[in-house]
Amino acid sequence: MGRGTYALARVAVVVRAPAALLWWPGLLAAGTGAAVPGLTGRRTGLAAGAALFLLTAAGAFLARRRRYTALANGASRAARSAFLQDRAVTMRNWRRARRWWLPAAFLAAVGSSFALPAAGGLALAGLGAGLWAKALWLGGLERRTGALLWVRADWAQGSPAAKAVPGYLTTGLAAGDAAPGGARRRARTAPARTVVSAAR
Repeated sequence: MGRGTYALARVAVVVRAPAALLWWPGLLAAGTGAAVPGLTGRRTGLAAGAALFLLTAAGAFLARRRRYTALANGASRAARSAFLQDRAVTMRNWRRARRWWLPAAFLAAVGSSFALPAAGGLALAGLGAGLWAKALWLGGLERRTGALLWVRADWAQGSPAAKAVPGYLTTGLAAGDAAPGGARRRARTAPARTVVSAAR
């Protein structure tokens, strides 16, 4: 999977990174939009929003699951030259790369309330819920296989399941500072930027 020193980002952390940024602004946009009568009325807007919430949550959860599973099944052991990227660094890098479209999505969700009150915000929240659920699904996959899934940080600029990603790398469950599924560990078992070989 390449030679030389390189950084690895947790797959589940990359998937989880946008969840809160979509969930909370989505709920805020929905609450703001519910105060606007809109062209269709609040009842119609909320009904449409509930349907969009379910559709976007299901879409985010199911999207590329076969690709994730195939990459996980073909994963190889991480090299000794690799370094584990901190969870906070992975989250910050993802958010920094998308610092413009996240506020734009929030404004679009609020603006859509003039047509369908709260619908855009609930759709945004559904995306966040679906990605959070997908991160939990990846955590279950990691627990079943007894290995954490990592991807080279320079490969996963867009998505950890993009066509440009040739494969995943694995470490033991104790590696890094994030638990299976990408959540923070309650008690850190490894220092920041731990060398992969030390976590085996």
